[in-house]
Amino acid sequence: MPTASTATPRLTAKGAATRRRIIEGAAAEIRERGAASTTLDDVCARTATSKSQIFHYFPGGKEELLLAVAAREADRVLEDQQPHLGKLASWQAWHDWRDAVIARYRKQGIHCPLGVLITELGRSTPAAQALTAHLIDRWQAALRAGIRHLQDTGEISRQLDADRTAAALVAAVQGGVTILMSTGRISHLEAALDTSLTLLRTTRN
Repeated sequence: MPTASTATPRLTAKGAATRRRIIEGAAAEIRERGAASTTLDDVCARTATSKSQIFHYFPGGKEELLLAVAAREADRVLEDQQPHLGKLASWQAWHDWRDAVIARYRKQGIHCPLGVLITELGRSTPAAQALTAHLIDRWQAALRAGIRHLQDTGEISRQLDADRTAAALVAAVQGGVTILMSTGRISHLEAALDTSLTLLRTTRN
């Protein structure tokens, strides 16, 4: 659910392509330099655009552009878990999803572009909170659908609260990622996911 500051105005195909190019270019600059060190001039140079074009697509300037990049990075969090996240219809699919999550965060390492952007924008600002909440809600909904499928096929108990279990899985991943970013160790994320899936599997009817 886009906020007022992240909603995309109606654009021509060319305009939409230019806006995407600016967002992707800004994202690349931020990964290399960090959000605080990236300037609009850097983005212009990388994307072969002018400042007037940037302000045309992002009237709020750098802050609005950062929010758009953060929204794109949030989408990537879920895209990197596909197609497994959208097809949690068997235990094999759940383990494939687990492997995709581990692979994503092993590749990312201690640097989290989305976390850096949210920090730069201010975690307590309404826009940053709305973006993070939207990501968590979509993630939780996909996991909840997978849990309910297991319940429908009799793999796990119908007494299990699918929504709370999905919330716990998201929290397990985020806790493991926080430790990874702090220590460089992925073992806690692996343990959190493996233990969560083992416990889920033991809740049979």
